[in-house]
Formats: sequence, structure tokens, C-alpha cells
Amino acid sequence: MAKLERMSEISRDDVAHLARLARLKLTDEELDEFATQIDGIVDHVAAIREVNTDDVPPLSHPTQNVDGDVSVMREDVVIPTLTAEQALDQAPAQDQQRFQVPQILSD
Repeated sequence: MAKLERMSEISRDDVAHLARLARLKLTDEELDEFATQIDGIVDHVAAIREVNTDDVPPLSHPTQNVDGDVSVMREDVVIPTLTAEQALDQAPAQDQQRFQVPQILSD
């Protein structure tokens, strides 16, 4: 893959323009910070684009493996769980088959 040249660094004015389009009000400090952050993101994307992927087959789905199987997750299997009594047997306080905890929010 040919190396791609970066056009230019993301400027503070570019961020201000994007903020105006998105109707965001940013402070001067935020404009400077976001310009640096966005420029770093663009650098990372440029580095990723340089990776040689010629021998990597394209995938049709994000969870597809190299053998073409789409689901790389295990099958859902129903297994026995704790009963309410077992789950609550060591709770310091319980009420109507639920853990009872101190109220932290007012009505």
C-alpha cells in the first residue's frame, strides 16, 4: 500500500468551523485542546492506513472469523441459577424477596 501524505495539521480555525457547524460553543482553551486531540486522532488513522493488509481477506461482518463463520460467540445455554432464598440467605436485611438497603435518595 502506498504511503499517504497528510495534507496539513488540524488547526484551531478548523475546530472552530466544525464547532459552528455543530452549533457548539467552545472556549478558547477547548478549541486549542480539541485541535491537538483531533490532530492526534488523524495521525493514528494515518498510521493504521499504512498497515499492509494485502494478505488479509475482507470480512463481511465485524464478528466474522477468517474461516467465514459469522458468530464467534458461544451458544446461549440455560443453566440453573440461585433461588431467591439462596441469594438472600446471608443478606443482612431483606424485604419481599429483595435485598433491603438504606435509602439514599429522598422522596
